[in-house]
Amino acid sequence: MRLTLIVLMTFSFVMGAPASAQNYPVRTVRLIAPFAPGGATDVLARLVAQKLTERWGQTVFVDNRVGAGGHIGAELASRAAPDGYTLVVAGTPHAIGMSLYQKLAYDLAKDLVAVNRIATYPSAIAVHPSLPVKNVKELIALAKARPGQLNFGSAGIGSPNGLALELFKTMAKVNMVQIPYKGGSGQMVTELLSGQVQLASIGLPPAMPYVKSGRLRVIAVTGMARSALLPDVPTVNESGLPGFDVTSWYGVFGPAALPKDIVAKVNADIAAILGATDLKERLAGLGAEPGAMPQEAFARYVREEITKWAKVVKESGAKAD
Repeated sequence: MRLTLIVLMTFSFVMGAPASAQNYPVRTVRLIAPFAPGGATDVLARLVAQKLTERWGQTVFVDNRVGAGGHIGAELASRAAPDGYTLVVAGTPHAIGMSLYQKLAYDLAKDLVAVNRIATYPSAIAVHPSLPVKNVKELIALAKARPGQLNFGSAGIGSPNGLALELFKTMAKVNMVQIPYKGGSGQMVTELLSGQVQLASIGLPPAMPYVKSGRLRVIAVTGMARSALLPDVPTVNESGLPGFDVTSWYGVFGPAALPKDIVAKVNADIAAILGATDLKERLAGLGAEPGAMPQEAFARYVREEITKWAKVVKESGAKAD
């Protein structure tokens, strides 16, 4: 009887013990993509899932949970069991959402643990050829000469590209008018090409065909480093607004109580797969660059992003229900 009790107690301890990185994962892992299938986030999630499946010998499947600007999927992950078998891809929209939305049921920095950054997406400030500016200094000068007369398109109130130019307005001390499009970036680009809006911050891959054909002019890239796609185009930072840095990013997160050894393993494995030549090439095709970071550095980066965008959201007056 006593031996049976000991066996049962041992079995219960093993079954109830926290997950360990020594044999993780031993079954299928769910990677939540909080945006629609086919979009950039979904494609990124599937690339990572494929590579982790190969590395781990266990299936990593992508689960699209769409809604509320990506926050439904992130909230779902925050409430999942902290065993490493539910992870989520989150990024710039979630950092912005911490201040954009009045009521969210989770906190990106507190209810989720930042495991590793996957990729960064530099953008460009593109203008319609009819706008007589060829660089940032000329844009600032024109905006100051015509306060409230220049307009820029965005994919909606609180969208990363819209807030990028709201930050530009604040730093340059100019008054330009945002024109948000409910139809998203596609409609915004269409209106930019027709001259209905004069400028916008847009992703480099979508912009490139129009830049090459002369239908758009890129005057600067928004990250701290120049883009390999347009190496002769300077950054905003080096063009008169020191410190300007707007780079969209995405990373892998897990529930806040995820054991540290599992966090460390997933961080290391993501860094390893991002070093693969074929994955780098796939990311380049998306206009992205590998962005792996040490875990603590990534967590600090996320907190800094939340703080940065909270200030921009407040100054712009942007709100979402």
